[in-house]
Amino acid sequence: MRKPIHLPKKKPPSFVLSEEDSRLFRDTIGVVSPVVNDRVLLEKPRPKPRRHFHPLDWSDIAPVEIPLLAMGDVMSFVAPGIQKRVLQKLRAGKFSVDAELDLHGLTVDEAKRRLAGFLNTCLADGCRCLHLIHGKGYRSEGDYPILKNRTNLWLRQHPDVLAFCTAKPTEGGTGAIYVLLRDRQRQA
Repeated sequence: MRKPIHLPKKKPPSFVLSEEDSRLFRDTIGVVSPVVNDRVLLEKPRPKPRRHFHPLDWSDIAPVEIPLLAMGDVMSFVAPGIQKRVLQKLRAGKFSVDAELDLHGLTVDEAKRRLAGFLNTCLADGCRCLHLIHGKGYRSEGDYPILKNRTNLWLRQHPDVLAFCTAKPTEGGTGAIYVLLRDRQRQA
């Protein structure tokens, strides 16, 4: 059997409030009412700060040499340092689509402007997976679809594009792609 431990009792404070100090304290704090609720009101958590970034100007990027794609060719790309599993998950539809843009029927300049604005908006809003419709190129002159090949080139040059691949046949097939963006909000 253990012996009980006796701790020394704390000494009372060596000072005593005078009647005048006590009255002054009561006058300063005013009327006091007892607390009815013992819950602590917590502040709502502030949203994480967003990183500010400058919109991409593709005129500053050096062109990349890639082979041209025909109408029925599939597209795929994985940025350096990204695991191949990411592309497999993207192709299998494991990422939920956050936003969609339809480019087919636009001129090259219109498509480039819309795509740049769309990507900047999606990055600012925290979108990760995009569905981008570029069309199959049936109305393009020659054997090669123009917007499909330009989209392939533009997305490879964008620093925040981690991967992209041809969409499922039910969602556009070779006329559309899924794009996976870097999570800029996590980097903040």
